[in-house]
Amino acid sequence: MPGTARHPGKPRVAHVTTVDLSLRYLLLNQLQRIRDEGYEVFGISADGPDVAALEASGIPHFAVPMTRRFTPVADLRALWSLVRLMRRERFDVVHTHTPKAGLLGQLAARMSGVPVVVNTLHGFYFHDRTKPAPRRFYVWMERIAARCSDTILSQNREDMATAVAERIAPPGFIKWLGNGIDIHRFDRRRLSSEALDALRREIGLDAKAPVVGFVGRLVEEKGILELLDAVRKVSSEIPDVQLLVVGPFDEEKPDALRADVAERYGVQERCHFLGMRHDMPELYALMDVLVLPSHREGFPRAPMEASAMGVPAVVTDIRGCREAVEHGVNGLLFPVGDSDALANALVELLRDDARRAEMGAAGRRMAEERFDEQKVFDRVLGEYERLLS
Repeated sequence: MPGTARHPGKPRVAHVTTVDLSLRYLLLNQLQRIRDEGYEVFGISADGPDVAALEASGIPHFAVPMTRRFTPVADLRALWSLVRLMRRERFDVVHTHTPKAGLLGQLAARMSGVPVVVNTLHGFYFHDRTKPAPRRFYVWMERIAARCSDTILSQNREDMATAVAERIAPPGFIKWLGNGIDIHRFDRRRLSSEALDALRREIGLDAKAPVVGFVGRLVEEKGILELLDAVRKVSSEIPDVQLLVVGPFDEEKPDALRADVAERYGVQERCHFLGMRHDMPELYALMDVLVLPSHREGFPRAPMEASAMGVPAVVTDIRGCREAVEHGVNGLLFPVGDSDALANALVELLRDDARRAEMGAAGRRMAEERFDEQKVFDRVLGEYERLLS
């Protein structure tokens, strides 16, 4: 994209992610709200199929080749491309997301003289089970990135304590942001039973059989293998259980998986792999329980969306997930990597219609009180105003 003309009086804000998918599916509503509050807003990421949707929504995009893998030579090229772009466009605020884009984007912003640099912490690469050497590397990377920030906004509170303990940022420098969703879009009352019946037939789901759902990238880190093993165990007690898997195949990651992995566990006939979808409220409405068996999260969206749709969630007992799900309230927590515990939790909920309904109602109330994305956007805008003044 060529250089863009400045609008006098409008601060220019650029949000940086590695891939366009993140700009579209995680940030687009935020970018539009910031624009509507009087800022010029741009997206920066690698080029991809979601750029057209961004620009159709009124968010100009700059393409900079980046990957989510660590590729030192390519990363240096990406850094230099970001520096040249930021010097040319003279942004007032650069706001970065995710560890890789956070490091490159913040370094480039400081090298380019951008006045305000903000990073949203979507979760650390390292977690409680990370080996010492990789953990030291990831902590070192986060420390470098943090020294380029004017402020860090953390999606979950536990990461704030971790950042201080690991000397990534001093107390008070990192602030709680939270995470949110469009609670009006994710509302079961908007959907018709006829449309849901048609979607169920299209997918091939048995209307009389329970449905366990998963939403996320198909990588080992998301706990897919434990989920398939758990479904195999559940099927011995609930023979007609079905698994609905929604999310893209992430070939860029070394732990990427494909649909044929279900054959390893003998559950391929009860699995429905849908890939990337845009009808998420309808798909949640077909689920009896959502599962997120992830090994690492910042503040996951899927349990929030499920809660807003009145669907209980079974998630790993890790940072981030604990902010989206309260054990026994809107879902259940289980130990990471423990497929037996996951299977037991699923059987417990699938056999208890009344408890699922109670958790679903509590989830909707929680979504309305805690997960409204507009409150998150207000906090972001408040930080922009404070830093720019």
